[in-house]
Amino acid sequence: MISPFAAPELRWYQNAVFYEILVRGFFDSNDDGTGDLAGITAKLDYLKWLGVDCLWLLPFYQSPLRDGGYDISDFWTILPEYGDLADAVLLVEEAHKRGIRVIADLVMNHTSDQHPWFQESRQDRTNPKADWYVWSDDDSQYRDARIIFVDTEKSNWSWDPLRGQYYWHRFFAHQPDLNYDNPEVAEAMLDVLRYWLDIGLDGFRLDAVPYLFEREGTNCENLPETHEYLRRLRKEVDSMFPGRVLLAEANQWPEDVVEYFGGGDECHMCFQFPLMPRMFMAVRREQRYPITEILARTPEIPPGCQWGIFLRNHDELTLEMVTDEERDYMWEEYAKDPRMKRNIGIGRRLAPLVENDRRVAELLHSLLFSFPGSPVLYYGDEIGMGDNIYLGDRDSVRTPMQWSPDRNAGFSHADFAQLYLPPLMDPVYGYQSVNVEANLRDPSSMLHWMKRMLEVRKQHSVFGTGTFEVLSVDNPSVIAYLRSGPTEPLGEEDGQPADGQRGDEDIVLCVCNLSRFAQPAELPLIRFEGKTPIELLGRVPFPRIGELPYFVTLAPYGFYWFELVEPQGGQ
Repeated sequence: MISPFAAPELRWYQNAVFYEILVRGFFDSNDDGTGDLAGITAKLDYLKWLGVDCLWLLPFYQSPLRDGGYDISDFWTILPEYGDLADAVLLVEEAHKRGIRVIADLVMNHTSDQHPWFQESRQDRTNPKADWYVWSDDDSQYRDARIIFVDTEKSNWSWDPLRGQYYWHRFFAHQPDLNYDNPEVAEAMLDVLRYWLDIGLDGFRLDAVPYLFEREGTNCENLPETHEYLRRLRKEVDSMFPGRVLLAEANQWPEDVVEYFGGGDECHMCFQFPLMPRMFMAVRREQRYPITEILARTPEIPPGCQWGIFLRNHDELTLEMVTDEERDYMWEEYAKDPRMKRNIGIGRRLAPLVENDRRVAELLHSLLFSFPGSPVLYYGDEIGMGDNIYLGDRDSVRTPMQWSPDRNAGFSHADFAQLYLPPLMDPVYGYQSVNVEANLRDPSSMLHWMKRMLEVRKQHSVFGTGTFEVLSVDNPSVIAYLRSGPTEPLGEEDGQPADGQRGDEDIVLCVCNLSRFAQPAELPLIRFEGKTPIELLGRVPFPRIGELPYFVTLAPYGFYWFELVEPQGGQ
């Protein structure tokens, strides 16, 4: 299937807004208690209305579901509860009709131990798949590789009594790692990639890519062989499927993550993991330094590449890329109940993390939508959904989408006992009050605010591709920065400001108050003397910039987005 999007759109991901969907948690079309692909198709008009450009689907492949579908037992088929190949094709076609792209998770590093490849591999040491996984007679190899799931796994090796050897796994013991030193494995995963791109997917989020290869004397992460294989993937995508995107999930420090862009010949996008916890840290400390420090140590990325940035997702709020002191601070501030901790992180959704403070949620989204990168929204965060910390593993943030105050939150007509997880029913975040229907009826709701913010963001391509410059502000509770770049054609809903006009360069000034108290800020804007700041949400002109520092007062957790425009008629 050929994607209907034209060649000039090859870098569409640089200005896109992504929306992450748990397939089984979004909408149940056949009332069996589990969300499905047809259910997502049924809700595409809602996502189009919201302003989403691309859907990111969590794994929908055949799986025993011991790890939310990341334990794949067949790369070629869809989990029957989610539908079949025809449902996937229809979803992609209908999304494309609405100008929405679709990417999916592809788990590169490992499979389920139920996968036929592993079942054959473990039979003996001479079968055709014997070398498709990493086997060893003892568990002493690769001692320098850290254990990722420290709360459940004691070793990266597990004993298989049938084969009489240990097998290697960087994640759960039921997820054996593939052996990419075997050319047959490398080619098989390329075949999987081609297959799903052929049916029309617009790309993949590549799960756990830093761990593809193992070498003695290293930590088995970010190895040269991994980057070589990613270049091979990228070459295949660019030659056969131009305009499709590869998004790397590499939870590493910025200087390591940037290597996954290569020279613009590996992944198109990478997640900026270390930025996310520091946004929460900055709000709680009421100081910008956690944010500015991590942005300052983030290297430049190659042209045509882009960061993926997010506030929350389907996993825990990971605290791997922080210091021990910072991790203790975050646990103390955001996980006061031990049940909120998950592995090295916090298993909470956005709204409960900020104690349901709408002002903080809006402030964090204003940062998300204006920082360098393409924002990724997690389903339900646009209405302020909560979590259930009493559910096991990472299910606390994977409860059914709350569509209405009706039975089962409007997610399914199945018996309550059939639902894959119970919907939230507490008095604060329960579906009776927090749902899409109620948000749609309330013009001042979080949902309407989010839609408006995305509309404004789309009118300024500098948010996606413009330069980023932090301004020097004496008040440490205020962060101010400029996004600038060439002026793009205006959107249909965007008119010229009342008292000014755009020049050849589009300049957007963002000023944010990270404090719970009102704050003043003096901004060094002398180089823009004569320009008029136009507040973007209301198109309100502010006083013209003069020779002195520009003074603004910000409400608690308040923010401004200003477009700096030339005065009309030489005024």
